[in-house]
Amino acid sequence: MHKRAYQWTLFGLLLCFVVVILGAYTRLVHAGLGCPDWPGCYGFLSVPQSDSALQTAQMRFPDDPVEAFKAWAEMIHRYAAGLLGLVILGLALFSLRQRRQPGYPVALSLGLLGLVICQALFGMWTVTLKLWPQVVTAHLLGGFTTLALLLLLSLRLSGRLPALPASPRTARLRNLARITLLVVIVQIMLGGWTSTNYAAVACIDLPTCHGEWWPEMDFATGFNLLHQPVGPNYLGGMLEGPGRTAIHFTHRLGALVTTLMVLLLAWQLWRARHVLLAGLVMLMLALQVTLGATNVLLHLPLAVAVAHNGVAALLLLSVVGINYRLRAPARARLHMQTSRRRRTLAGSL
Repeated sequence: MHKRAYQWTLFGLLLCFVVVILGAYTRLVHAGLGCPDWPGCYGFLSVPQSDSALQTAQMRFPDDPVEAFKAWAEMIHRYAAGLLGLVILGLALFSLRQRRQPGYPVALSLGLLGLVICQALFGMWTVTLKLWPQVVTAHLLGGFTTLALLLLLSLRLSGRLPALPASPRTARLRNLARITLLVVIVQIMLGGWTSTNYAAVACIDLPTCHGEWWPEMDFATGFNLLHQPVGPNYLGGMLEGPGRTAIHFTHRLGALVTTLMVLLLAWQLWRARHVLLAGLVMLMLALQVTLGATNVLLHLPLAVAVAHNGVAALLLLSVVGINYRLRAPARARLHMQTSRRRRTLAGSL
């Protein structure tokens, strides 16, 4: 096990989770444009506070008065994301030094660095394109992807590859886990699209929507990526009621499919005597469903909405971890074969 890299990866994983939570909080308090420029804030490295700094900020951005609370929410998120970028840069540089070590995940480390660079660009475009939903959703998905890849990197570096017995049941479980992961990812995408289009409270009753099982909806508008042009300020959203209702209702249907798939996966894990894995994913599912329903019935309370984003990340990590565990034997055999070949070659020389 590469202990130092493993410890830094765990720190990066925790920090990335914090960044995801801060991003959700920033969106939910409508602070995505708390600073109208990037990467600074009104041309400063921090939020302007003195009288002279406030006057300068007003001169630079006369149409965007300083709101200290929103500006600080945005800048704290940027500071945390910047620190995460430095950690991942360090992991990538360390991987280059270890590139001749058998089995070291160099490609994964460098891939994370490339993803973080893309995330920085999306962070800039989030501001310069004034919360254009397509960019904000992509930025959100990038954060979740970074989190998942950091988990995979930590598992690879841990040196612990628990082997599961090869059997038809394990193969079926592996396929089910992959499908469940795909469903969870699609549901997270729907959740991001719901959030960035401010459609979370488009329906405020359960299990119906506006008192109907199939309310008036405009799917063509809600899911037409070309319908929303670049240019307007999307703070608060631009879609009309039927478009937002279509997005919200689709997210509900996705939640139903996700629940069924996760329940099926948990049941199969339990039957295969992987009780802890089954219990973990069931706990995450139960929390997520409860938080989602509370969001609707209580009209999106801030703490519950932030927790809903956080548990979505934990559910994703749980399913990613299950997929990794089910794939571990093949990967372990590959690493053992690679190491054996290298030792044989070294001995012959």
